[in-house]
Order: sequence, then C-alpha cells, then structure tokens
Amino acid sequence: MPERNGRSVTQVRRDIEEERRRLAASVAVLRGELGNATNLTAKLRAKLPLAVAGALVTGFVLAGGVGATMRWLARRGREGHTRATVGPFSVVDRR
Repeated sequence: MPERNGRSVTQVRRDIEEERRRLAASVAVLRGELGNATNLTAKLRAKLPLAVAGALVTGFVLAGGVGATMRWLARRGREGHTRATVGPFSVVDRR
C-alpha cells in the first residue's frame, strides 16, 4: 500500500531498521573514543608528582618569582656596614 511519498510501509520499516543499525554503530564508535578521553584521569594520576612540580614552577614564574629572587640575591651582595653618609652618597664597608 503506497504512502504519500510513494514508499510502502515495508520500505519505511526497512529504512528505519537500517538507520537504527547505523546509529548503533555510531554510538559504539563514540563510546570507544570517549573511553579514551576519560582515561586521561588515569594518565594524569600516574604522573601526578611531575604535574604538581610543573604547576608550581609555572605559578612561580608567572608571579614574577625569577625577577624577585634575582633582585633579592643582588641586593644581598650589596649590603654592608655604612661608615659615613654625605648627602646622597655613602661609604660602605662590605667585608
């Protein structure tokens, strides 16, 4: 018995069943791909100490830690006992 679009009920049922099979295959492929994506947690857990160290170094550098540390080290080398001060100038003993 033909429908409005010229296809019989059997043809429509066959098309629906074929589409179900294709969808089931697509879902199976997606589950396989998503399974690999969720495996990221296990990979990260295996390298957790390295990831934490990298995060600490990145935070230190982004916070300006390298420059601040170098300024602190350079300042310590210039510290000493001031012997005399005349205006903006001073005599420093750095022994």
